[in-house]
This record gives sequence, structure tokens and C-alpha cells, in this order.
Amino acid sequence: MTPDSSNAPALSITPFVFEPTPSPVEGAAFSNTFQALVWLMTLGLGAWLWVLWQQDKFGDPAHLESVRTAGWFILGWGLLVWTAWQVRLSRTSMDVQGLSQTWIWHKHMPYEQLAYAQLIRVKGLEWLVAPRFYVRTLAGKFAVFYIADPALQRECERLGFELEAFRRF
Repeated sequence: MTPDSSNAPALSITPFVFEPTPSPVEGAAFSNTFQALVWLMTLGLGAWLWVLWQQDKFGDPAHLESVRTAGWFILGWGLLVWTAWQVRLSRTSMDVQGLSQTWIWHKHMPYEQLAYAQLIRVKGLEWLVAPRFYVRTLAGKFAVFYIADPALQRECERLGFELEAFRRF
């Protein structure tokens, strides 16, 4: 009797399943204090750029040549404004499909692909430095999600413990 490969059981790994409670859980990626510091720094650098402009550090403000001289500084400050805006809008969420974060680029990581998860934080400074949730897939791809919301932090810790127990057996 020859074995028929079409009737042979397929080899597969049971996927990891996680459901946050409540589902979905969503919160700010960065703390309000961090957001305020980012905006304060951005506005302060903008004011400094304006003062340099007024002091003719880029040439005579009445001539277009001063704009060309200051162009890289103006573009750099524009990039800071855009980044500060992204920090303000950034949200992290967990639902039945996986982890997601809106940021300069959107990140998504399905639970069934996870091999490792660790919440990294500076205890006592969560109000300033958003904890990072480091995740790695079975294929070795990794992502870092910023988690400022305490409810999300608890769910991330629970996910890490459940994933470790699941992968251990």
C-alpha cells in the first residue's frame, strides 16, 4: 500500500490567539507631557529661526537671497513641525486582528505571527517616556509600538505573558 500524499495530514503550527479586554483597546502613543515638550521645542526653534532672520543672519530680509540661504533651516523646521504633528495624532490600538499604531508610517502586527513580546519601560517616568512594546515575529521581523495609555500597557503585559506561555509548550 502506498501512502497517498493528498490524504496526509498537513503540518502546521497552532496560531497564537489573543483577545484584548475590552476589545478594541486604543490610546495615545505618546504622553501629553511628551507631546507638550515636543511642541515647546518645535515652537522654540521656530522662534529662534525667526530671531536669526530678523538679525539678518541669512542676509538682508528684504531680498529673496535670504530665503535661499535659510532654505535648509526652514525645511528642517518644517520637518520638525510635521513630526510634532504626527506625535500629537499617533494612536496605538489592540483588537482581535492584532496591534496597530498610526504614526509617520502605520504599523500593524497580527497576533498569530508573534514569537516574542516585551513591554520596555522606565519605571516612574511613564508620564514622560512612553513605554515601548517590542514584538518579533516567527520570521524574525520586529516592530516597536509606543504605549502611553495605562490600559494598553496592562493589555501588552498580559499579551507578553500569554505569548510566552503559549510558545513554551
